[in-house]
Amino acid sequence: MSISLSSLIFLPIWISTAQIQQGGPDEKEKTTALKDLLSRINLDELMKKDEPPFDFPDTLEGFEYAFNEKGQLRHIKTGEPFVFNYREDLHRWNQKRYEALGEIITKYVYELLEKDCHLQKISIPVDATESEPKSFIFMSEDALTNPQKLMVLIHGSGVVRAGQWARRLIINEDLDSGTQIPFIKRAVDEGYGVIVLNPNENYIEVEKPKMRKQLSADGTDEPAEKRERREKVSKETKKRRDFFEKYRNPQKEKEMMQLFIRMIQREADVKSKVTAVALTDSVHNVWHQEAGKTIREWMRENCCNWVSSSEPLDTSVESMLPDCPRVSAGTDRHELTSWKSFPSIFKFFAEASQAKSSSQKPTLTRRSHRIKHEEL
Repeated sequence: MSISLSSLIFLPIWISTAQIQQGGPDEKEKTTALKDLLSRINLDELMKKDEPPFDFPDTLEGFEYAFNEKGQLRHIKTGEPFVFNYREDLHRWNQKRYEALGEIITKYVYELLEKDCHLQKISIPVDATESEPKSFIFMSEDALTNPQKLMVLIHGSGVVRAGQWARRLIINEDLDSGTQIPFIKRAVDEGYGVIVLNPNENYIEVEKPKMRKQLSADGTDEPAEKRERREKVSKETKKRRDFFEKYRNPQKEKEMMQLFIRMIQREADVKSKVTAVALTDSVHNVWHQEAGKTIREWMRENCCNWVSSSEPLDTSVESMLPDCPRVSAGTDRHELTSWKSFPSIFKFFAEASQAKSSSQKPTLTRRSHRIKHEEL
C-alpha cells in the first residue's frame, strides 16, 4: 500500500517540476523553492515500511485454525472462516500470511494422503544420487502390482502440490472440493491402484550464492585507486538501485535460485498402457507443445476435458482446437471443475475400461463431438 502512496506523491511532483521549468524567469524562484523542499525530504523515512515482519506460525494451531468434521477450515475460537484481510491496508503482508498458511495446508494434505488414504510416499527419481535434487509422489500399496487398473492423479499448475486441486477451495470451502482425497478413496473402493503425482514439485530452491570479490586481470586484489574510481562512477547507479530495492524487497528476503529435478518422457509407454485420461479445465495446447500427429490422434480417442461452462454437466462444448472432446463440468468456476465433474469422470473411466475389456471403443456422446471436428 505504501508503494501506491509513494507513486501518488512522486508523480504530482514530477509534473509540477516540468510545468515550472516551462515558465519564464519569474518562475525560477519557485523552482529554487521546490528544489529546497525536495532536498529536505528524507527518502529513507519516506520509504520506511510500517509492514510487520514476515514471521508467521508454522502450524494450523499457531494460526488458530483447524478443520472441522465437515472438512472446513474454521477459527478455533470464533468458528469463522479464514479471513484474508487480517490487517487492513497491508495487502502484501496479508498475501504472505496466506501463502504461509498454504504451505501448512500442503503438509497437512500430505499427512492425510498417508494416514487417511493409506498411500506411501515414494522418493523420485528412484535412481537419484545422494546429492541430486529429489521430489516425491504417493502410491497405493498395489499401484505397481494391480493386475486390472491403475488411476494416476495429476494436479494443475501453480502453487498446488500432490493431493490438491485448488488451495483456495481447501481454505475457503472444504477438503472434499479442494483435494483429490474423494477421488482416491473412490478409486480404491472400485479396485484401482492409485498414484498421486507431484509435477509442481519439480525443483528445489536454494539460496543464491553471494557474489565473490572481484579480482584484477592478474588475479590479485583490485588496486585501491582503481576501486575508488570505479565506486565513484557507480555511486549514482547504486543509489538508484537501493532506492527501488526498498520497494521490491523491503523485508530483505533471501534471494533464491531453482535446481530442477531430473525428468523422463515415455510417450510410447503412456500410449500403450493408458486407457483413458480425464482433464478438468485443462489449458494445454497440443500445437504449442509440438505434439505429433500420433499424440493428437491418441488424445482424441482416449481423452475428455471437462471445462468450465454454464451448461449442464456433460453437455458438449465446442472448441477451436480439435485436440480432444470437451464437455461442460457443470460450473463456470475453474477451481470447481474437478469436484463438480467427479461422478462423470468415474463413469467415463468405467466405460473406457469396459470398452478395452471387450476390445471396443466406448460409445459416448463425446465421440460425435470429435467426429464433428474431424469433418471440419
